[in-house]
Amino acid sequence: MTHHHFIANFTVARSEEPLNKEDFMSGEMVRWCPGCGSHAILNSVEQVFPRIGYKKENFMIVSGIGCSSRFPYYVNTYGFHGIHGRASAIATGVKLANPHLSVWIATGDGDSMAIGGNHFIHLIRRNVDVNLLLFNNQIYGLTKGQYSPTSPMGTVTKTSPQGTIEHPFNPGELVIGSQGTFFARVADSNQKMMTDVMFEAARHDGTSVIEILQNCIIFADKSFAGVTDKDVRDNRQLHLVHGQPMLFGKNKENGIRLNGTRLEVVTIGQNGVPLEDILVHDQYRADPGIHLMLAKMAPPLYPIALGVIRSASFSTYDDQVEEQVRIGKATGKYRNVDDLLNSGDVFDVK
Repeated sequence: MTHHHFIANFTVARSEEPLNKEDFMSGEMVRWCPGCGSHAILNSVEQVFPRIGYKKENFMIVSGIGCSSRFPYYVNTYGFHGIHGRASAIATGVKLANPHLSVWIATGDGDSMAIGGNHFIHLIRRNVDVNLLLFNNQIYGLTKGQYSPTSPMGTVTKTSPQGTIEHPFNPGELVIGSQGTFFARVADSNQKMMTDVMFEAARHDGTSVIEILQNCIIFADKSFAGVTDKDVRDNRQLHLVHGQPMLFGKNKENGIRLNGTRLEVVTIGQNGVPLEDILVHDQYRADPGIHLMLAKMAPPLYPIALGVIRSASFSTYDDQVEEQVRIGKATGKYRNVDDLLNSGDVFDVK
């Protein structure tokens, strides 16, 4: 079985003429704060959409409520600005109603995992062929600085003046626990990786979730500085590439190996550790065990894993719905609504 197919839904119409970034710029004034990581995400989307190659009118962006949810206004495609937490449900309906669309969800950590948590996990377990961009800034930005489901324990905010006492979600752990087939993580400061990962998400047949470590310069500034600052990122970021050993460090001198049932950080050549001991990344593995361990890695014991962590092939909800509709049309007892209404006991009213 090949895993390197382009978008499996071949019915999405491709553009007859090459498109560029400017074709996807809406011309609307972008109303995010200067310095907000959302600007980088928007730039990546405007770059990757022409690379994917579909007609503009075959892209659909769905959002809920939050700073991230302004996204449909800023991209020159079809869009739907929904209500808080409901973007995943709306996107599911859009994809089922019109499989000819490439559907993208723009959502935040609060929008998707607090009020929208129910829709989020069921979208993922159903494996609907949509792409979800999760803007994770660990805070509620639009409503001015309340703690969110990803705020680290102890974070002092307007709604946790003594520090939050709630255990935060790890989005990757939640996605894989919901039987997710695709999970990736990127930082808003790495534009190339973000664009490349979005392209990989578009290639995936099923629900793709990209967690974007996004800086909120006003209410949670430098939340991810511990892994993104120039002086620490070499030793605290593991850039995953399928088929390549899991190496990190300024000179790629460190690596990840499997020690029994857990991952372990080692230095090549130290204590006799050979390069052959280092795990080779397999993003297409059906079993999620190693993927889950990678998604959970975090400093200070481990580097944070970035790139495509999981991209497994399983049947999709929308493909199966289409198949049931086809079978129903071919074998169904009722050919149209009139047949259904006139079936069984009916009364002829004079």
